[in-house]
Amino acid sequence: MKTYTIKEISAMFDLPASTLRYYEELGILTHVERTPSGQRKYSQCHINRLKTICCFKKTGMSIAKLQTFFACEEDEASHIDEILELLTDQKQHILDEIAQYQASLKHLERKLHYYNDIKTSMENGTPLPCWSDYKYKDF
Repeated sequence: MKTYTIKEISAMFDLPASTLRYYEELGILTHVERTPSGQRKYSQCHINRLKTICCFKKTGMSIAKLQTFFACEEDEASHIDEILELLTDQKQHILDEIAQYQASLKHLERKLHYYNDIKTSMENGTPLPCWSDYKYKDF
């Protein structure tokens, strides 16, 4: 079984070693073995766990929810409803964020169109556009 040093895992996930030690301290990165000299030894199961941690963190999941998720995952059968609720809530959080980003993107696209039209008007010597004409257009 291949093992990895903290330096290798840190580089693999672009995380400081202190973050890996913090995750271990919090109990979300578990069963990290040590060499006789005390150096941490990570295996594929840690890589898999870190992929999940990083994925969930990118979705905005809190450390507390990560702790809850991994605690429930230890006995999935007894905690399946909690796991499903937590993941469903996180999915809704992501969908809400996507909707907010889409609305922001739409506004940004209107602004881009408006300012590109201003530039074109300035170059052509034509009247400048009015922002109110852009409020409800789809670009």
